[in-house]
Amino acid sequence: MYRAEFDKHLQNNSISNSFVLFGESAFLIESYVDRLTNITDASTLSLYHDEYDAKLAKAHLSQASLFSDVNVLIIKSEKKVPKKDLDELVELCEKNKDNIFVYAYFGDDHKSYGNAYKNKSTMCVRFFNPNHNEALQILLQIAKEKDVNIDKYSLAHLLNIHNSDISLAANEMDKFRVYDKEITTKDIDNLVSGLGEISLDDFIKKILSKKEFKEDLLNILEHGEDEIRVLTMICSYITQLYMFNIYIRVNGRPNALEILGYPAPSFVVDEKAALSLKIKPNTYYKLHSLLLDSELKMKSSHIDKGAILLSTLIRVQKLL
Repeated sequence: MYRAEFDKHLQNNSISNSFVLFGESAFLIESYVDRLTNITDASTLSLYHDEYDAKLAKAHLSQASLFSDVNVLIIKSEKKVPKKDLDELVELCEKNKDNIFVYAYFGDDHKSYGNAYKNKSTMCVRFFNPNHNEALQILLQIAKEKDVNIDKYSLAHLLNIHNSDISLAANEMDKFRVYDKEITTKDIDNLVSGLGEISLDDFIKKILSKKEFKEDLLNILEHGEDEIRVLTMICSYITQLYMFNIYIRVNGRPNALEILGYPAPSFVVDEKAALSLKIKPNTYYKLHSLLLDSELKMKSSHIDKGAILLSTLIRVQKLL
Protein backbone atom coordinates (compact mmCIF):
# COMPACT_ATOMS: atom_id res chain seq x y z
CA MET A 1 0.00 0.00 0.00
CA TYR A 2 0.97 3.66 -0.22
CA ARG A 3 1.23 6.32 2.48
CA ALA A 4 -2.26 7.78 2.03
CA GLU A 5 -3.93 4.40 2.61
CA PHE A 6 -1.66 3.65 5.55
CA ASP A 7 -2.48 7.02 7.12
CA LYS A 8 -6.18 6.09 7.03
CA HIS A 9 -5.39 2.89 8.94
CA LEU A 10 -3.47 4.93 11.50
CA GLN A 11 -6.36 7.37 11.86
CA ASN A 12 -8.87 4.52 12.24
CA ASN A 13 -6.60 2.57 14.60
CA SER A 14 -6.80 -0.41 12.24
CA ILE A 15 -3.09 -1.11 11.87
CA SER A 16 -1.37 -4.47 12.26
CA ASN A 17 1.57 -5.25 14.55
CA SER A 18 4.16 -6.05 11.86
CA PHE A 19 5.33 -3.66 9.14
CA VAL A 20 7.66 -3.52 6.16
CA LEU A 21 8.48 0.08 5.28
CA PHE A 22 10.35 0.78 2.04
CA GLY A 23 10.59 3.19 -0.87
CA GLU A 24 12.39 6.26 -2.10
CA SER A 25 11.97 8.57 0.93
CA ALA A 26 14.34 7.73 3.78
CA PHE A 27 12.92 10.71 5.70
CA LEU A 28 9.36 9.36 5.64
CA ILE A 29 10.49 5.81 6.45
CA GLU A 30 12.38 7.09 9.52
CA SER A 31 9.41 9.26 10.55
CA TYR A 32 6.97 6.36 10.44
CA VAL A 33 9.36 4.02 12.27
CA ASP A 34 9.42 6.55 15.12
CA ARG A 35 5.66 6.93 15.00
CA LEU A 36 4.95 3.19 15.09
CA THR A 37 7.43 2.36 17.85
CA ASN A 38 6.94 5.31 20.20
CA ILE A 39 5.43 3.16 22.95
CA THR A 40 5.94 4.05 26.58
CA ASP A 41 7.75 1.39 28.64
CA ALA A 42 8.03 -1.03 25.71
CA SER A 43 10.96 -3.44 25.58
CA THR A 44 12.64 -2.25 22.37
CA LEU A 45 15.49 -3.80 20.40
CA SER A 46 16.88 -1.84 17.43
CA LEU A 47 19.20 -3.56 14.95
CA TYR A 48 20.99 -1.98 11.99
CA HIS A 49 22.25 -4.16 9.13
CA ASP A 50 25.76 -4.60 10.48
CA GLU A 51 24.30 -5.46 13.86
CA TYR A 52 21.61 -7.78 12.54
CA ASP A 53 21.53 -11.14 14.29
CA ALA A 54 18.73 -13.53 13.37
CA LYS A 55 18.85 -15.44 16.67
CA LEU A 56 18.81 -12.23 18.72
CA ALA A 57 15.90 -10.81 16.73
CA LYS A 58 13.80 -13.98 17.06
CA ALA A 59 14.64 -14.33 20.73
CA HIS A 60 13.47 -10.79 21.44
CA LEU A 61 10.03 -11.44 19.96
CA SER A 62 9.81 -14.92 21.51
CA GLN A 63 10.60 -14.01 25.10
CA ALA A 64 8.23 -12.72 27.74
CA SER A 65 9.37 -9.29 28.84
CA LEU A 66 10.09 -8.81 32.53
CA PHE A 67 9.38 -5.09 32.48
CA SER A 68 6.81 -4.56 29.73
CA ASP A 69 3.82 -6.14 28.05
CA VAL A 70 5.12 -5.14 24.62
CA ASN A 71 8.24 -6.32 22.78
CA VAL A 72 9.26 -4.02 19.92
CA LEU A 73 11.78 -5.08 17.28
CA ILE A 74 13.17 -2.55 14.78
CA ILE A 75 15.44 -3.59 11.92
CA LYS A 76 16.92 -0.89 9.66
CA SER A 77 18.89 -2.05 6.66
CA GLU A 78 20.10 -1.02 3.22
CA LYS A 79 20.59 -4.68 2.34
CA LYS A 80 17.75 -7.17 2.32
CA VAL A 81 17.29 -9.31 5.39
CA PRO A 82 16.83 -12.97 4.31
CA LYS A 83 13.20 -13.70 3.44
CA LYS A 84 13.19 -16.79 5.67
CA ASP A 85 14.17 -14.66 8.67
CA LEU A 86 11.50 -12.07 7.91
CA ASP A 87 8.87 -14.79 7.56
CA GLU A 88 9.75 -16.16 10.99
CA LEU A 89 9.67 -12.71 12.61
CA VAL A 90 6.29 -11.98 11.00
CA GLU A 91 5.00 -15.33 12.23
CA LEU A 92 6.04 -14.48 15.80
CA CYS A 93 3.92 -11.35 15.51
CA GLU A 94 1.00 -13.36 14.13
CA LYS A 95 1.15 -15.59 17.21
CA ASN A 96 1.59 -12.81 19.74
CA LYS A 97 -0.30 -9.57 19.11
CA ASP A 98 1.66 -7.85 21.88
CA ASN A 99 4.74 -7.97 19.66
CA ILE A 100 5.55 -5.14 17.27
CA PHE A 101 7.99 -5.65 14.41
CA VAL A 102 9.09 -2.88 12.02
CA TYR A 103 11.46 -3.66 9.16
CA ALA A 104 12.72 -0.46 7.52
CA TYR A 105 14.37 -1.27 4.21
CA PHE A 106 16.43 1.58 2.72
CA GLY A 107 17.65 -0.28 -0.39
CA ASP A 108 16.53 0.05 -4.01
CA ASP A 109 14.77 -3.30 -4.57
CA HIS A 110 11.23 -2.05 -4.02
CA LYS A 111 9.54 -4.82 -6.03
CA SER A 112 10.40 -7.47 -3.43
CA TYR A 113 8.15 -6.02 -0.76
CA GLY A 114 5.09 -4.71 -2.61
CA ASN A 115 3.13 -7.96 -2.19
CA ALA A 116 5.51 -9.88 0.05
CA TYR A 117 2.93 -10.66 2.73
CA LYS A 118 -0.39 -10.60 0.91
CA ASN A 119 -1.81 -13.45 2.98
CA LYS A 120 -0.56 -12.09 6.31
CA SER A 121 -1.69 -9.16 8.41
CA THR A 122 1.72 -7.53 7.84
CA MET A 123 1.44 -4.07 6.30
CA CYS A 124 3.92 -3.31 3.51
CA VAL A 125 4.07 0.41 2.84
CA ARG A 126 5.97 2.16 0.07
CA PHE A 127 7.00 5.78 0.66
CA PHE A 128 7.71 7.95 -2.37
CA ASN A 129 9.60 11.21 -2.08
CA PRO A 130 6.99 13.85 -1.22
CA ASN A 131 6.25 16.40 -3.91
CA HIS A 132 6.63 20.11 -3.14
CA ASN A 133 3.15 20.57 -1.67
CA GLU A 134 3.37 17.37 0.38
CA ALA A 135 6.77 18.43 1.73
CA LEU A 136 5.32 21.80 2.75
CA GLN A 137 2.43 20.12 4.60
CA ILE A 138 4.87 17.84 6.42
CA LEU A 139 7.03 20.80 7.43
CA LEU A 140 3.95 22.77 8.56
CA GLN A 141 2.98 19.83 10.79
CA ILE A 142 6.51 19.60 12.22
CA ALA A 143 6.50 23.36 12.85
CA LYS A 144 3.16 23.05 14.67
CA GLU A 145 4.41 20.16 16.82
CA LYS A 146 7.54 22.13 17.76
CA ASP A 147 5.63 25.37 18.30
CA VAL A 148 7.48 27.23 15.53
CA ASN A 149 5.63 30.27 14.16
CA ILE A 150 6.28 30.11 10.41
CA ASP A 151 4.07 30.30 7.31
CA LYS A 152 4.14 28.08 4.24
CA TYR A 153 5.85 30.68 2.05
CA SER A 154 8.80 30.90 4.45
CA LEU A 155 8.88 27.09 4.62
CA ALA A 156 8.95 26.95 0.82
CA HIS A 157 11.94 29.31 0.91
CA LEU A 158 13.64 27.06 3.47
CA LEU A 159 12.96 24.00 1.34
CA ASN A 160 14.43 25.76 -1.69
CA ILE A 161 17.61 26.67 0.21
CA HIS A 162 18.06 23.00 1.03
CA ASN A 163 17.36 21.93 -2.56
CA SER A 164 14.07 20.20 -1.64
CA ASP A 165 15.78 18.01 0.97
CA ILE A 166 12.97 17.72 3.52
CA SER A 167 15.24 16.08 6.09
CA LEU A 168 17.61 19.06 6.18
CA ALA A 169 14.69 21.49 6.24
CA ALA A 170 13.03 19.64 9.13
CA ASN A 171 16.26 19.72 11.13
CA GLU A 172 16.15 23.52 11.11
CA MET A 173 13.00 23.54 13.27
CA ASP A 174 14.99 23.03 16.47
CA LYS A 175 16.98 26.14 15.59
CA PHE A 176 13.80 28.16 15.00
CA ARG A 177 11.89 27.04 18.11
CA VAL A 178 14.03 29.17 20.44
CA TYR A 179 12.75 32.38 18.79
CA ASP A 180 9.54 33.78 20.26
CA LYS A 181 8.49 35.43 16.99
CA GLU A 182 7.32 34.63 13.49
CA ILE A 183 10.13 33.24 11.34
CA THR A 184 10.36 35.12 8.03
CA THR A 185 12.32 34.52 4.85
CA LYS A 186 14.81 37.14 6.03
CA ASP A 187 15.29 35.23 9.29
CA ILE A 188 15.87 32.04 7.32
CA ASP A 189 18.54 33.71 5.19
CA ASN A 190 20.28 34.88 8.37
CA LEU A 191 19.92 31.68 10.39
CA VAL A 192 20.26 28.88 7.87
CA SER A 193 23.67 27.99 6.55
CA GLY A 194 22.35 26.04 3.58
CA LEU A 195 24.03 22.73 4.41
CA GLY A 196 22.60 21.13 1.29
CA GLU A 197 23.97 23.87 -0.92
CA ILE A 198 27.66 24.67 -1.48
CA SER A 199 27.40 27.52 -4.01
CA LEU A 200 25.26 25.20 -6.09
CA ASP A 201 23.30 28.00 -7.73
CA ASP A 202 26.52 29.60 -8.93
CA PHE A 203 27.83 26.20 -10.01
CA ILE A 204 24.71 25.42 -12.04
CA LYS A 205 24.68 28.88 -13.59
CA LYS A 206 28.30 28.34 -14.67
CA ILE A 207 27.31 25.15 -16.43
CA LEU A 208 24.31 26.75 -18.12
CA SER A 209 26.46 29.73 -19.17
CA LYS A 210 28.95 27.27 -20.73
CA LYS A 211 31.76 28.41 -18.44
CA GLU A 212 34.55 26.26 -16.96
CA PHE A 213 33.15 24.32 -13.99
CA LYS A 214 35.54 21.43 -13.20
CA GLU A 215 37.25 23.12 -10.24
CA ASP A 216 33.87 23.97 -8.69
CA LEU A 217 32.66 20.41 -9.23
CA LEU A 218 35.73 19.03 -7.46
CA ASN A 219 35.15 21.44 -4.57
CA ILE A 220 31.50 20.40 -4.22
CA LEU A 221 32.34 16.68 -4.20
CA GLU A 222 35.18 17.23 -1.72
CA HIS A 223 32.69 18.89 0.63
CA GLY A 224 30.71 15.65 0.78
CA GLU A 225 28.05 16.03 -1.89
CA ASP A 226 27.02 12.80 -3.59
CA GLU A 227 27.27 12.66 -7.40
CA ILE A 228 23.67 11.50 -7.80
CA ARG A 229 22.43 14.29 -5.55
CA VAL A 230 24.35 16.90 -7.56
CA LEU A 231 22.79 15.54 -10.74
CA THR A 232 19.25 15.57 -9.34
CA MET A 233 19.68 19.14 -8.08
CA ILE A 234 20.80 20.27 -11.53
CA CYS A 235 17.77 18.51 -13.02
CA SER A 236 15.52 20.23 -10.46
CA TYR A 237 17.02 23.62 -11.31
CA ILE A 238 16.45 23.09 -15.03
CA THR A 239 12.90 21.96 -14.34
CA GLN A 240 12.33 25.21 -12.47
CA LEU A 241 13.70 27.18 -15.43
CA TYR A 242 11.36 25.27 -17.73
CA MET A 243 8.42 26.28 -15.50
CA PHE A 244 9.52 29.91 -15.83
CA ASN A 245 9.83 29.49 -19.59
CA ILE A 246 6.33 28.04 -19.99
CA TYR A 247 4.72 30.59 -17.66
CA ILE A 248 6.33 33.55 -19.41
CA ARG A 249 5.36 32.28 -22.89
CA VAL A 250 1.74 31.88 -21.74
CA ASN A 251 1.38 34.95 -19.51
CA GLY A 252 3.99 37.34 -20.80
CA ARG A 253 5.80 37.88 -17.49
CA PRO A 254 6.90 35.72 -14.52
CA ASN A 255 5.06 35.39 -11.21
CA ALA A 256 7.24 33.79 -8.52
CA LEU A 257 4.33 32.98 -6.22
CA GLU A 258 2.55 30.98 -8.92
CA ILE A 259 5.70 29.37 -10.34
CA LEU A 260 7.68 28.63 -7.17
CA GLY A 261 4.96 28.65 -4.54
CA TYR A 262 6.54 31.50 -2.58
CA PRO A 263 7.43 35.16 -3.20
CA ALA A 264 11.08 35.43 -4.28
CA PRO A 265 13.21 38.59 -4.46
CA SER A 266 12.79 40.45 -7.75
CA PHE A 267 16.45 40.06 -8.74
CA VAL A 268 16.14 36.27 -8.39
CA VAL A 269 12.95 36.20 -10.46
CA ASP A 270 14.47 38.43 -13.17
CA GLU A 271 17.63 36.33 -13.36
CA LYS A 272 15.80 33.01 -13.65
CA ALA A 273 13.33 34.44 -16.14
CA ALA A 274 16.13 35.70 -18.38
CA LEU A 275 18.05 32.43 -18.13
CA SER A 276 14.94 30.34 -18.79
CA LEU A 277 14.25 32.12 -22.09
CA LYS A 278 17.75 31.44 -23.40
CA ILE A 279 16.96 27.72 -23.60
CA LYS A 280 14.66 26.44 -26.32
CA PRO A 281 11.71 24.20 -25.33
CA ASN A 282 13.08 21.26 -27.33
CA THR A 283 16.46 21.66 -25.59
CA TYR A 284 14.74 21.34 -22.18
CA TYR A 285 13.48 17.94 -23.31
CA LYS A 286 16.96 16.84 -24.39
CA LEU A 287 18.51 18.08 -21.15
CA HIS A 288 16.01 16.21 -18.98
CA SER A 289 16.45 13.02 -21.00
CA LEU A 290 20.23 13.22 -20.66
CA LEU A 291 20.17 13.91 -16.92
CA LEU A 292 17.62 11.19 -16.15
CA ASP A 293 19.49 8.62 -18.27
CA SER A 294 22.73 9.50 -16.47
CA GLU A 295 21.06 9.19 -13.07
CA LEU A 296 19.81 5.73 -14.03
CA LYS A 297 23.34 4.71 -15.09
CA MET A 298 24.75 5.89 -11.77
CA LYS A 299 22.19 3.87 -9.84
CA SER A 300 22.40 0.69 -11.89
CA SER A 301 26.12 0.26 -12.57
CA HIS A 302 29.33 -0.07 -10.62
CA ILE A 303 31.41 2.29 -12.74
CA ASP A 304 32.81 5.59 -11.51
CA LYS A 305 29.89 7.93 -10.71
CA GLY A 306 32.22 10.92 -10.83
CA ALA A 307 33.20 10.08 -14.39
CA ILE A 308 29.54 9.77 -15.42
CA LEU A 309 28.74 13.12 -13.77
CA LEU A 310 31.62 14.93 -15.46
CA SER A 311 30.78 13.43 -18.86
CA THR A 312 27.12 14.35 -18.43
CA LEU A 313 27.85 17.98 -17.57
CA ILE A 314 30.13 18.33 -20.58
CA ARG A 315 27.31 16.95 -22.75
CA VAL A 316 24.85 19.38 -21.11
CA GLN A 317 27.00 22.30 -22.23
CA LYS A 318 27.14 20.91 -25.77
CA LEU A 319 23.34 20.82 -25.91
CA LEU A 320 23.02 24.49 -24.91
